[in-house]
Amino acid sequence: MISLIAAVAENGAIGFENKLLYWLPNDLKRFKALTTGHTIVMGRRTFESLPKGALPNRRNIVLSRNPDFQAPAVEVFASLEEVLRVVEQTVANETEEGVRPDNEVFVIGGASVYMAALPLADRLCLTLVHDSPKAADAFFPVFDPQEWRVEHEERHDADERHAFPYTFIDYVRA
Repeated sequence: MISLIAAVAENGAIGFENKLLYWLPNDLKRFKALTTGHTIVMGRRTFESLPKGALPNRRNIVLSRNPDFQAPAVEVFASLEEVLRVVEQTVANETEEGVRPDNEVFVIGGASVYMAALPLADRLCLTLVHDSPKAADAFFPVFDPQEWRVEHEERHDADERHAFPYTFIDYVRA
């Protein structure tokens, strides 16, 4: 299963100058709960934006066209197709060995990786932030709502820890 996970402003914005637009503690908790124990796939710039490098308790995969790119605790691939082949093979091997395979891949950014993965995705785990920032240079790809159905939706108001109201929305392909 391929899932895209992102915090998205109402205008589709997801980042500015290689940084997230919003600091939402509940979104970060949700991200951790959903992705821990699974494979995460990200572009090189997204990886470089992580303050402590590879995220713990996850298989970290970085997409990079630079064959010399390396980083501790990550696997590097040149294409999303190559990643999916390797993950599929790993799942098949683990199943044969009687190990419970990790069959969910979370794409965590950036914009070009989301764009490449969207046609292959089974699920979208979005946090819709009820705001439209003036400054943004990275956007989540536009998707056809007819191709998706809402599986779960949970609205939250702004509070002392969250400057903007937001809604967790999980879509599955229709």
